[in-house]
Amino acid sequence: MTRSIVAGTVTSLRERKRGRVEVELDGEPWRVVPAAVVVRTELRVGRRLDRELARLLARELRRANALARATRALSARDRSRGELEARLDEAGVSGSAREEALGSLEASGLLDDTRVAESRAGDMARRGYGNAAIRSDLRARRIDSETISAALEALEPESDRALRLVEGKERTPALLRRLASRGFSRDSLEALESHLA
Repeated sequence: MTRSIVAGTVTSLRERKRGRVEVELDGEPWRVVPAAVVVRTELRVGRRLDRELARLLARELRRANALARATRALSARDRSRGELEARLDEAGVSGSAREEALGSLEASGLLDDTRVAESRAGDMARRGYGNAAIRSDLRARRIDSETISAALEALEPESDRALRLVEGKERTPALLRRLASRGFSRDSLEALESHLA
């Protein structure tokens, strides 16, 4: 943005739809920017657009873009910090803009790895998955090991979940293989066999 700047004075700020503001320099349309960028840079009519202000505008536009991208991704489904970080990185968002955006979302409570891990772990457990499958899913979502362990510890014990899944069913090797394929541990399966015997 700083390379394309033509020095001038802000002569008009016009509100547009969806929180955008049209900026006019020396009586000519220049850019449409998010209202938050206008506020954060203290852009106002009569202010001279110099190199320092241009740099500040560029930085704030990168930050606003990163925040908008991350917020859109969260509107589709709850995501972990690692998932959002990867998405922003793939989109070419700079490290500092990425960190500011993610920090803002964490501070607001919109981004919370503990909530994501607990919710996903609980959902998978209810759908009949064992701890290994849940752990693998949470790792794929780029959630750290400590948070994953805490989410698994909050669940009903895996052996109890396995026992409930087979209630009223005939014990067969196929049934045990199915549970193993859904991430139930050998210990849980052995405990299940002892209960079924």
